[in-house]
Amino acid sequence: MRALPLLVVIALAPSTLAQDPRIRPLIERYQTDKALLERRYELVFSNTFAQRMQRFFHETLDGLAALPFEDLTKDDQVDWLLFRNAIQRELARRTRTAKQDDAIGELVPFAEAIVELVEKRRGVEPIEPKKLAAQLSQLAPTIEKLTASLGSVDLDSKTGNHAARRVSALSRALREWYRFYKGYDPMFSWWVKSPYTDVEEALGDYAQAIRAKQRGGGSFRGEPIGRAALLDELAFEMIPYSPEELVRIAQKEFAWCDKEMLRASRDLGFGEEWKKALDSVKNRHVEPGEQPRMIRELAWEAIDYIDEHELITVPELCKESWRMTMMSPERQKTSPYFLGGETIQVSFPTDAMAHIDKLMSMRGNNRHFARATVHHELIPGHHLQGFMTDRHRTYRRLFRTPFWMEGWALYWEMTLWDRDFQQSAADRVGMLFWRMHRCARIVFSLSYHLGEMTEQECIDFLVERVGHERNNATAEVRRSVVGGYGPLYQAAYMLGALQLRALRREVVDSGKLPERDFHDQVLRANSIPIEMVRALVIDQKLTRDFRSSWRFYGDV
Repeated sequence: MRALPLLVVIALAPSTLAQDPRIRPLIERYQTDKALLERRYELVFSNTFAQRMQRFFHETLDGLAALPFEDLTKDDQVDWLLFRNAIQRELARRTRTAKQDDAIGELVPFAEAIVELVEKRRGVEPIEPKKLAAQLSQLAPTIEKLTASLGSVDLDSKTGNHAARRVSALSRALREWYRFYKGYDPMFSWWVKSPYTDVEEALGDYAQAIRAKQRGGGSFRGEPIGRAALLDELAFEMIPYSPEELVRIAQKEFAWCDKEMLRASRDLGFGEEWKKALDSVKNRHVEPGEQPRMIRELAWEAIDYIDEHELITVPELCKESWRMTMMSPERQKTSPYFLGGETIQVSFPTDAMAHIDKLMSMRGNNRHFARATVHHELIPGHHLQGFMTDRHRTYRRLFRTPFWMEGWALYWEMTLWDRDFQQSAADRVGMLFWRMHRCARIVFSLSYHLGEMTEQECIDFLVERVGHERNNATAEVRRSVVGGYGPLYQAAYMLGALQLRALRREVVDSGKLPERDFHDQVLRANSIPIEMVRALVIDQKLTRDFRSSWRFYGDV
């Protein structure tokens, strides 16, 4: 096999870096070369791929270390720290995944044989169809025996999920391997078709059997990552609090919400029975067909308010370009509320939904709940964010973090509350519902990953503590557990908002920056950990051994 040329562009030799001290081109090159390597080496759990990526990451870190950090501009110093952080995070995650792979070795003893076939195909090595047929004919019985023996194996959710995913990935890779030769090499098809079909069927049955066998996984089969991994993720997000401290922060914020909710409940005539007040607000929804018009009104109300009070710069093209679509019934199973960005996706019942589902969807997307979700998703929330991140420091997409993305949108819910944007007690109930929900997200998501709450307990918590419709609570937990989100994503809404509020107090309330300038600077920094936004805004002195220490909420 001909040796692959080393990717010189990312070698980052000190002499090369000295000629170009700016970090941005290195970040852009890194992203391009990383994507190239990931396309070249298909199976992310093969030893060949792992070793190649280890070399790639360490070469990059060595190149960064050789840069004269003290001579860089503040922007470049921030990029240097973020770049190093991103690579170290990659290494840590791959180490965790490798440990998971080692833990399922006995469940997939056939993996190495399939990986070898796939890697030889990627290297375009010559094949001997008769030998390949013999190899495959031995694999199928091995996999079938493993399937039959699962009855005596004790599988937890985390191990079972990982094993099932690996088996499915091996099946996909083997299918691609087979299709490469099928029909193009007549001897391959003659020898390999039958044994390959047996292996493909055996792999499918095995993956299905593993999923059916899992214990303790609940209906969603999520994967709690544990406290050690949570601490790692918090460090990479530059959050210097423990998971337990963050839960206490959520409980303190919950207490404020409870007090305000009771005040709104009394104003609506329900006294201390806030859930009855919440129930009455849920019933104040528009009729079927009227939701798009209502959302348009709320969107422009928020835009006009932001402009009138000069809170942030909103380009005219940004105001002009947002759009609206209706969410499918299937999508509403995991996203029961609006989603947004350039396009706001409206969650509201369709004529084909069951009667009880229609009622839950209308109640969960009533006018007073929507008062917060519309500006959260559009302007000054996610649409304005996306518009600005597409135009300022776009290379920082590598550092994208939900603490900046989701924290910003919730920060505006809080800021507009402080400015009395809500017009009635019902509006207050609607906005408080979402604030309580974001407190609850910290509690249930971290408790789930700490192994202290099950999926069902998370659902019950949202229903009892926040007042969710049960279908909507189920969808929220499903989204959190198996929706492709990171373990800190749900906690990031409230925590990111609290970081921005703390930074606002530091620079706006103190008179160091006008409000509009502050908000513009946050957006133009792009999506990076908020402690790094703070470093830019306050012109903080940075060193190459920087570690997060900003206790934005004080001691808890």
